[in-house]
Amino acid sequence: MEKNAVLQQDVQLKKGSWLLREKAQKRLFVLLAVGPCLAGYLLFTLYPNILSIYYSLLDWDGLTDASFVGFSNYKHMLTDPFVWKALYHNFLLMIFVPAATTMLALFLAHLLISKRYRENSFYKVLFFFPNVLATVVVTLLWAFIYDGSYGLLNGVLELFGIDTGNFYWLGDKRTALWCLIPPMVWGGVGLYTIIYMNAMRSIPESLYESAILEGAKPMTRLFKITIPLIMPIVRVGALFLSLGTIKGFELILILTNGGPSGSTDVIGLYMFNLAFGEEVHSYGYASSIGMLLFAILVGAKLLIDKFMPNRGYEF
Repeated sequence: MEKNAVLQQDVQLKKGSWLLREKAQKRLFVLLAVGPCLAGYLLFTLYPNILSIYYSLLDWDGLTDASFVGFSNYKHMLTDPFVWKALYHNFLLMIFVPAATTMLALFLAHLLISKRYRENSFYKVLFFFPNVLATVVVTLLWAFIYDGSYGLLNGVLELFGIDTGNFYWLGDKRTALWCLIPPMVWGGVGLYTIIYMNAMRSIPESLYESAILEGAKPMTRLFKITIPLIMPIVRVGALFLSLGTIKGFELILILTNGGPSGSTDVIGLYMFNLAFGEEVHSYGYASSIGMLLFAILVGAKLLIDKFMPNRGYEF
């Protein structure tokens, strides 16, 4: 009896030690898997953002000694006409770029899913191709298209009998801002086409078969079945497109650098030029504009959450 009790106790101790080892292994795995990413996020994202709040209260060029000015940068920002002009340009782009990208991506995804072309694999690669290219390459490509002397756009218009007179599309205040929309849409539509195609494939075929028997046409099936069922994914896509349009400026920096005469200046580009420009170095004021941009991004996210349905449908 005593021997059995000792053996049973040994088994329990081994089982307990095994459980302890298993828990330790899980904790070690989580630490190794999440730890480096979390450390990188805290060090390179969260910490600089928190530090920017402090910098926004300083009069500092980023090199010399800083002086504390409180909320003076924010007061100046409210009366700065360049800030509101840049925000107006951001607002226009935020209206047209996400809407055009989403609608075009939904149409292409629906076309490729419903028609089942044999060339679908080639089309998916073709649509995704702009996302593989670097931003600089895409920007230089569109700069060539808009060029006045040998640009592709003027050449195509001349084929239809429209003489533009070597009109430089990015050099005119009337057209420069609107010319930014096509490259932004072209650069993003391929990725969202692939995303929406994968979402559409998860919808059961029986729903479409029932709709066809009821006499529903392709566009009716798109707006009554497909889009409502993938609306949570469309909503996330619209959110990322809107936020990217507000804070992005790389393409504009290379194409126009805010010109001509500030007609394409956006808030991100204005902030970048204030902090790292050749003539002005106002790191404190740029940080205050960064805080404004942060507030705008949060507000845009809340508006999308409010006006775009988030509920999914079970099928």
